[in-house]
Amino acid sequence: MSDWRIDSRGVVEVWTIDREPRRNALTRALVEELERHVARVDAACNVRAVVLTGAGEKAFCAGADLKEREGMSRDDVRAWLVLLHRAFRSLERAAPVFLAALNGVAFGGGLELALACDLRVADPGAAMALTEVKLGIIPGGGGTQRLPRTIGAARAKELILTGRRVLAAEALATGLCNRISAPGHVVAETVELAQEIAQNAPLAVAQAKAAIVEGQELSWEAAAALEREKYDPLLDTQDRLEGLQAFREKRPPVYRGE
Repeated sequence: MSDWRIDSRGVVEVWTIDREPRRNALTRALVEELERHVARVDAACNVRAVVLTGAGEKAFCAGADLKEREGMSRDDVRAWLVLLHRAFRSLERAAPVFLAALNGVAFGGGLELALACDLRVADPGAAMALTEVKLGIIPGGGGTQRLPRTIGAARAKELILTGRRVLAAEALATGLCNRISAPGHVVAETVELAQEIAQNAPLAVAQAKAAIVEGQELSWEAAAALEREKYDPLLDTQDRLEGLQAFREKRPPVYRGE
C-alpha cells in the first residue's frame, strides 16, 4: 500500500504523505517511494511542478517515524541517513519545481524535506523546527547545511542548537518560507503558485533552477560561468522563439518544452 497520494492537475502534481495517524512521519519505504516518484517526473516532460503536503490538518510531516527508528541498528541508521540525503538531493536536482505546502507541523526530517523543496508556503498555523538536539542527535537529512543557506548561519545556529519551534509569521520574516496562505487554503494557494511557474518555458525554468542550486556551492567566477553554461542551450530551443514571437504578437506564449 502506498504512503503517497498522487493527484494530477495538468502539468502540476500534488503529492500527499498519506500517514495522518502517524502525523505523516517518514519511514524507509515512504522515502524510497519518494525517490521513485521524483525519478518519474524528472524523466517525463508532462510534469512541470510538484506540490508536496501532508494528509489532514495537523502535520506536514513530523519527522522520522520513531517507532521504526527504535528497531534500527547503528548500520541501519547510517543507511537511513544515506537514503535521506540521496532522496532529498534528488528533489533539488530534478527538473520540475518542488513546492512544500506546510499544512501543519514540519519537524526534524519533515522540515528537512521542506528545505529540499524549491519553495515553501505555510498555513498560518504551521510550525517548523529541527528538534534533533533534544533527542541527543543532530539533523541528519541535510538540515545543518540547507537551513544556513536558507536563513543565514546565525539564525540557523539558534534554531538548530535550541530546537526551538518557529511559527509561520517568523518563518516568513526570516525567509524560511516564501508565503503564508489564508487559513486552510495552503494547498490551493501553493498549487496556484506552481501553476504560475508552470506557465513559463519549462526548459528555461529547469535551467534557472539548476543554475541556482549548483551555483550556491561555487565561487562567484565559477557560478557566473555556470550561468552561461545553463543559458547557452536555450538559444536553440523552439520555446525561446515562441517567447519572442508571442511578445511581438501580444499574446500569451504556448511553451512545449522543445
